[in-house]
Amino acid sequence: MVVDQLSDTELDRLFQALADSTRRDIVRRVTVEEYSVSGLAGLYAMSFAAVQKHVAVLERAALVTKEKRGREQIVRGNHDGLQKARLLLDEYEAIWRQRVDRIADILAEG
Repeated sequence: MVVDQLSDTELDRLFQALADSTRRDIVRRVTVEEYSVSGLAGLYAMSFAAVQKHVAVLERAALVTKEKRGREQIVRGNHDGLQKARLLLDEYEAIWRQRVDRIADILAEG
């Protein structure tokens, strides 16, 4: 299970990263195409420094990677990190589906 493979710190970073709508939007954008940090900053009504901090949170959570290209920092979606997040959420969904099925069985018995 992915849950067992990640430390509490890694899980906290992942969920903290996904808890913010701007960060979710950045992830969505950089999974489609790469952006420079300054290119991302131009898309949001916030400072360059604020976008840079959002990217840093996503990078710590392994959802994006940054690569220096000349003066620019290029941001891309991190396939492996996103795959882990998807598998983790799939596992939580399976747990909830099992619980719902158990409740349905209990109600059917009654």
